[in-house]
Amino acid sequence: MGKITGFLEYEREKVHKEPVAERLKHWREFEERTPDEVLRRQGARCMDCGIPFCHKGCPLGNIIPDWNDLVYRGRWREAIARLHSTNNFPEFTGRICPAPCEEACVLNINNDPVTIKNIEKNIIDHAWGNGWVTPEIPPRRTGKTVAVVGSGPAGMACAQQLARAGHLVTLFERDDRVGGLLRYGIPDFKMEKWLIDRRMEQMAAEGVTFRMGVRVGVDVKGDALRRDFDAIVLSCGATKPRDLPVPGRELQGIHFAMEFLPLQNKVVAGDTVPNQILATGKKVVILGGGDTGSDCLGTSNRQGATSVHQFELLPQPPEDRPQLSWPNWPMILRTSSSHEEGVVRDWSINTKAFLGDGRVRALRGVRLDWVQDNGRPVMKEIAGSEFDLDCDLVLLALGFLGPESDTVISQLGCELTERGNLKAGPDYQTTVPGVFACGDARRGQSLVVWAIWEGREAARGVDAYLMGETHLPASPEL
Repeated sequence: MGKITGFLEYEREKVHKEPVAERLKHWREFEERTPDEVLRRQGARCMDCGIPFCHKGCPLGNIIPDWNDLVYRGRWREAIARLHSTNNFPEFTGRICPAPCEEACVLNINNDPVTIKNIEKNIIDHAWGNGWVTPEIPPRRTGKTVAVVGSGPAGMACAQQLARAGHLVTLFERDDRVGGLLRYGIPDFKMEKWLIDRRMEQMAAEGVTFRMGVRVGVDVKGDALRRDFDAIVLSCGATKPRDLPVPGRELQGIHFAMEFLPLQNKVVAGDTVPNQILATGKKVVILGGGDTGSDCLGTSNRQGATSVHQFELLPQPPEDRPQLSWPNWPMILRTSSSHEEGVVRDWSINTKAFLGDGRVRALRGVRLDWVQDNGRPVMKEIAGSEFDLDCDLVLLALGFLGPESDTVISQLGCELTERGNLKAGPDYQTTVPGVFACGDARRGQSLVVWAIWEGREAARGVDAYLMGETHLPASPEL
C-alpha cells in the first residue's frame, strides 16, 4: 500500500489539460505531464483496504495497489514490472480506458478515488523514457506457426504472448497500418499513433511478422490459413455498424462514424485523402452518446464545425452515483474532454426521418417519455414534441452488431452465437478445432482492457492446444 494515512492527508488531484481554445488547433494529445511529486502523493492515497476491489473493476486484473505503493516509494522500475505482468500495453489503457478500476476503488465509497489511470500512464511513460521496455526474446522456438487475423489490441496482445511462448506468429491486418480501432477509430488527440508503432518494433523483434493490407477471406482464403498455419486466431473485431433505417437514410451527408473517423486519422498520419468527409463549416448531428460519438464530436470541432448536436435515445443519466452501486460501474452522466470543447447534448430523442433533396438538410425527431412496463423500460413518444433540426452532416455512432461473418468466418465454418459473435469455449477455441477467437469478435463491442485480457487468455488456449500445456501467465479470475 501507499502511505498509511495518505488517503486522509491528500486530496485527489486532476490531470491538467491544455486550454480548449489551444487544443482545438491541433491533433496532438493535450493532457500535461503530471510531476513525479504529485504522482507520489496520489499513489500514497491508495489504502490498505484488505480486499482491493480495483482488481474486480479492472478486467485485466491489474495489481493496482502494488504499483501505487511502488510509485509512492519512487521505485518506478519495479512498478512497470508489476504493471506489465498483467497488461501488455499500459500506454494504450492509460490513455483510452474509461477506468472502471477507479469506480471500484474503496475510496470511492465516500471520497474521490485514487488517480489509478494517470498513475498507470506515467509508469509506462517513465519506463519507455528510461529504456526499460525491451523485446522479450523467447529462449527457444517451438516451430509452431500461428495466424492472428486482426491487429487491434486483442490481436496485438495475443500475438505478443504467443511470440514470447516461442511460436512463429503472423499478424494479418486488412488496413494499411496495424492497430485496428486504436489506429483508425481512436482520434490522435486521445492517443497518438507513434505509440502503436513503437510497440510494433518491439513485437517484430520478438518474432511477430506483420502483414498489412491483406484481406483475409479475400486475398488469403480460409483453407490457405488452415494449410499454412498450425493454429488460427480470429481477432477481427465487431465492425458491423448498427444502422438507422428511417426515411431519408439514403440522403448524402449521412455516414457511419467509422466512415468519418478513419479518414482524419489518415490525414494526421500524412496521407492524402480525396473526398474526405469533413465537418468544416457544417451543422453536425451525432446520433449516439457513447465513446464513439464523443470521438466524432472532438473531431468535428477540430475540423471547424459550425455547430454540433449530440442526441441519445435513452434518458439522461443522473449526475450523482446511485446508492449501493459501488463497486460496479454506475450509469451516471459522464462528460468527456470532447464534451468540454463545445456541444449541445440532448437525451430521450428518437430520430423519425432525415429530410432533404438529394442531400440531408434536416433531422426530424421526437421527444420520448420512458416508462416502466412490467419492470421493463418502454419508450413512448410525447405528443406534439416533434421537431426539425437543420443539419448538413449526420454521424451515426450507434454501436456495432458483431464481426463481419461473410468472409473468413464462414469459410472456416465457425458457428456464431445468437448475438452474432463467434462462439468459443473456455479455452477460446471456436467450434472448429484449431481456430480460436478473442476480443470484440468473441464478446461483442467492449473496452480496450477487455480486448487485451481476451488476447492474453486466447494465447494461453492456443499455446496449450499446440504444446499440450501452457506456461504463459494466467490472468486473475474475475
